[in-house]
Amino acid sequence: MGRARSKSDLPTKICPVCQRPFTWRKKWEDCWDEVKYCSERCRRRRSEAKTEC
Repeated sequence: MGRARSKSDLPTKICPVCQRPFTWRKKWEDCWDEVKYCSERCRRRRSEAKTEC
């Protein structure tokens, strides 16, 4: 087993709803490419973000 990465080395993305950065989590290990939202709340509010633009 390899050494753990430091938190500053983890990949990040910007949430399209709240515009905040969020970092990789172990639970997203297999689906990081499909993750778009930082939280369940932002995922539910995704339609509101489209209408604000």
